[in-house]
Amino acid sequence: MNYECCQQCGLTLQVDELKEKTCRECCANPPYFDATYCLDRYDGKLQFALHQLKYQRRLAYAHGLASTWNALLAKSLAITQAGYLLPVPLSQEKLCARGFNQSWELARRILCDKRIHKNPHILKRHHSDQHQAQGNRTNRQIAIQDMFYINPRYQGQLESASVIVFDDVMTSGATLNEIARVLKDNGATRVINWVLLRTLRPSQRSANV
Repeated sequence: MNYECCQQCGLTLQVDELKEKTCRECCANPPYFDATYCLDRYDGKLQFALHQLKYQRRLAYAHGLASTWNALLAKSLAITQAGYLLPVPLSQEKLCARGFNQSWELARRILCDKRIHKNPHILKRHHSDQHQAQGNRTNRQIAIQDMFYINPRYQGQLESASVIVFDDVMTSGATLNEIARVLKDNGATRVINWVLLRTLRPSQRSANV
């Protein structure tokens, strides 16, 4: 990887941001999550593989993507201390329509410390007919507000816990920020994002077209 990323949100840093190792947005409006680690940008060969998994329901690609994560990133993240690893959830309606949660299919296959408890049931999501992938950052933040909640069965278990949240794609960061807010409101002290692919800044996406 020939780029440096914001240590908080994973966005590719611009030259004038390198010294702080944090992007201007995170400096001006710190998110609820504490750090983000990404495997790659959302503009390469892995994007095709993820689309095959996510939209064509080809689960075999989950093995390949997780194996790539394990080969390139798992060793450097092995020192991460956390109590839980939670996938970004789908609503029950979306889960039934797709048949699986791609974030969980990836998360359950990646390597991490055996003391980190992987659980796809703690974090839940309300259903919404809005397409969150569209719209600017502000609209996405509004659309995702109060969308996530903790399964009542696990209420209280996150007290003083460090939590890893796994997502397949991080775009504006609104989803992961809202999840981190909910987790910290329920007692978590630290929230770390593990993300398969991170989108580029709008200016960088335009340059690559």
